[in-house]
Amino acid sequence: MGLTRTRGARSTTDLVAGVLGSDRLALARAITRVENQEADATALLTALYPHSGRAHIIGVTGAPGTGKSTLVTALAQSYRAAGMTVGIVAIDPTSPFTGGALLGDRVRMRALAGDSGVFVRSMATRGSLGGLSKTTGDVVTVMDAAGFDRVIVETVGVGQAEVEIASTAHTTLVVEAPGLGDEVQAIKAGILEIADILVVNKADRPGLDRTLRALEMMLEIEGNGARYVRHHGQLLRVESPVESDEDEATWKVVVMKTVAMGGTGIEELRQRIEAHRTWLMESGEMALREQLRIANTLENIIRAELNRRIAASMPASGLDDLVEAIRRRESDPYAAAAGLLSAV
Repeated sequence: MGLTRTRGARSTTDLVAGVLGSDRLALARAITRVENQEADATALLTALYPHSGRAHIIGVTGAPGTGKSTLVTALAQSYRAAGMTVGIVAIDPTSPFTGGALLGDRVRMRALAGDSGVFVRSMATRGSLGGLSKTTGDVVTVMDAAGFDRVIVETVGVGQAEVEIASTAHTTLVVEAPGLGDEVQAIKAGILEIADILVVNKADRPGLDRTLRALEMMLEIEGNGARYVRHHGQLLRVESPVESDEDEATWKVVVMKTVAMGGTGIEELRQRIEAHRTWLMESGEMALREQLRIANTLENIIRAELNRRIAASMPASGLDDLVEAIRRRESDPYAAAAGLLSAV
């Protein structure tokens, strides 16, 4: 699938037709409406959703400085060489002070510019935790409906909240790099437990052996065959539903070495991702992960709608007055929250 550039109309119907017809401009406009949660965003997603469910979603997470953006670029190029189309959602943090975001992944991924089979969308977290924007799942749905074979989601890389990606992706890559400090920090952050594939990028740097030993030791402690996902605010251990030989029933998490800047190990990594996709399909776990992903989507929709209804039910100065009453100890936050919810 190659994306075209045509002048798209602004109606929801025309946008849907443009997205399904691989119109790059229509795709960009549809994503913007979804990301900004404009009035027709729900109608747009409702129309596109039946056309989704075909793309394999790959999550890439890890600490800042591990080379995630370079790795995603190299991985996208490898998929293109294999004849597949790639959509990329790159999340950047929003400043809590200015409300702005750099969206610097477009600079790092400039090697993909001009390829009609690749579409890169940078998004800001806009205050959301978990390394993702609250509309990330919806944007992935739009790219899925647009016909991309693979959709890669790169998270912010903020640390302990990164486990949110496990509820969005089918295959999760956790990226580490040698020489960044104490490897135990990654273990404390809890992101190793969500990995389907562990990647040590920048493997040409000093300290590689130490990093590999630490990660392989943790894999031996944790064991293979289970994956953790975030659901209803908690990490859930997900066992394979297959009841057969242990080697067939479980997925073995391994540590892979790459040097994304030079392309070393990228093809092997892509093949490992494809092997994981095959295992998901053959083991039956793909259906389980889709169920968890849908449950997470429903939870996010309900939470957003509740927030909207509460805000709509309050007068302009209602929240300020409520906060002031709580500050004066004339009320308390628990009773105030209950009152707001009862109004909905």
